[in-house]
Amino acid sequence: MPELVDTSLRLLGQEPLAGRMPTADQLRLAELLDSAGFAYLEVSGGGCFDAAVQRGVESPWERIRALEARTKTPLGLALRGRFLVGSRPVDGDFVRRFVSSAAENGIDVFRLHDPLNDVSNLRDAAEAIAAAGREFDAGLVYSPGRSGETETLVEQARKLRELGAARVLIHDSTGALGPHTARELVTRLGEESGLPVGVYCQGASGNALAAALEAARAGADLIACAVYPIALTLYRVSGEGLAQALAGLGLACRVDVPTLWRAAELVDEHIGDEPVAPLAPRIAVRAAEHMLPPGLVAALDSHLRANSADDRIDDVLEELARVREEVGSPPLAAPIGQMLASQALLHVLSASRYGTVVDELQELVAGHYGEPPGPVDATVRRAIELRSDGEAVREQPAALAEVREQAGALASSEEELLLLGLFGEDAEPLLHTIRGRSRREDSLAAGGVDQQRAEWIREVVRIVQESGVAEVTIEEDDIRVSVRRTDDGTPAAVQSSTPLAVTDPPLAPSAPVDGGLVRVESPMVGTFYRAPTPGAAAFVEEGDAVAAGQTLCILEAMKLMNEVKAEREGIVRTIHAVNAEPVEFGQLLFELEPVRARPLDAL
Repeated sequence: MPELVDTSLRLLGQEPLAGRMPTADQLRLAELLDSAGFAYLEVSGGGCFDAAVQRGVESPWERIRALEARTKTPLGLALRGRFLVGSRPVDGDFVRRFVSSAAENGIDVFRLHDPLNDVSNLRDAAEAIAAAGREFDAGLVYSPGRSGETETLVEQARKLRELGAARVLIHDSTGALGPHTARELVTRLGEESGLPVGVYCQGASGNALAAALEAARAGADLIACAVYPIALTLYRVSGEGLAQALAGLGLACRVDVPTLWRAAELVDEHIGDEPVAPLAPRIAVRAAEHMLPPGLVAALDSHLRANSADDRIDDVLEELARVREEVGSPPLAAPIGQMLASQALLHVLSASRYGTVVDELQELVAGHYGEPPGPVDATVRRAIELRSDGEAVREQPAALAEVREQAGALASSEEELLLLGLFGEDAEPLLHTIRGRSRREDSLAAGGVDQQRAEWIREVVRIVQESGVAEVTIEEDDIRVSVRRTDDGTPAAVQSSTPLAVTDPPLAPSAPVDGGLVRVESPMVGTFYRAPTPGAAAFVEEGDAVAAGQTLCILEAMKLMNEVKAEREGIVRTIHAVNAEPVEFGQLLFELEPVRARPLDAL
């Protein structure tokens, strides 16, 4: 019987869903999924690290630790071979230190694939995973063309047992894996590698579910899925639908479907009212037609619109197929797909092929990322060499010792150095945020607020959430805590004699007041921040117009950063809270003037 892996938490942490669901509710979701019977929960990956760095609010390591504290189910992390979670390959020492940090933070299973399907690029990470005593699931990317041919994948699969892989995972990044191909690959890869085989599928036309079911019938022992609203939005396999279909085939898994529906309801509160999915149907259609990752097509469309050339999307997609074939038909998984797409975009916008060559494509052709499945066109290789003008290919990222020397006081731990090494100056705003937060933690500690007491208060909130009692009041020494259940069954308030942060209460709705203004009140006890990082511009100023869903401020609670967002369009009339000062539950933060119906000439 196949086991299921849930990817909902990873997908909520990366674009296009990053930031749509508050951290407190994601932790509640983790607790639900923890009780559902999954083999493991895949909670992070390259997209999550990139989104965290770009947003500059919360460290991706903090998120992993918070999830590990709330769950008993093993946690998984998806890595891109020598690229790890970034877009540049790193050396063996860097890989070993990253894997070690991930394991220490709570990762139990590493899903590891190389974007070129060059299994030799997995060796350093495989050794590090074995040294950490964690499970290594080796991925092979299925992508149409030479890189998706069965014999090409079988050849690489034969090498995986030697690397210590626990299983082979077929990673379908383009949504092109059909049911018949899934059956063939599961059978052949299992026979040739001697390892169990699992599948990660996606696709908008129902082919993902069909491929997953056919893989299960062929003997796949692991299938990835997501809760229904996320699966519907991002064209993944629904865990609810998959579990029910498997049961109908006599292959029942141990996942509890009613628990998944409760998890779906929680997610639906935050992404269920979107008028359209984050991926426009027009983009999904072209991604399916050209067998490309939908996110890649969406990014190309965005760039074309920025250049007033949105009518050229089909030209770019055709050019992308041509470029891919010329450089050895590599899979289109990140970051290789982005490199090829950038080159194709240049060709179409400049009306000149290889007149300019992106640095990453030069490195790919030079073999610095590994060996592609097919040969590089000799004419294209020569054209790229001439365009590079004899310049040396950019150096690999600095060794961790060099990063440490350059970081100074900006990074105080190895995991922060790893972020700097992978993302460079893009990671600096996030690290400044963490530094500022550490200073505030020191101030709280000086005021008598310790971690043990904070955890104690969180446990009181959990008691109210999980029991049927209406209110709990506990006193101990100099602290008194009251938690009261609201009509909908969630904790409504936490009051204490010290300004401790509590993350569990849900975001409070805005309420209209006399004069037509809308009150935005604090949904929790915490610290109010007007900007994402110290010295950065505030999210909003008085007089600003805000859209529904726009971030107004951040509330820090238990080292987690919770965004407070506007529930409707309006004008910020008054900001009542003071930056970096504690706020209580229900305290007035903002007053908004609702925007009335727009005149026709504004539509």
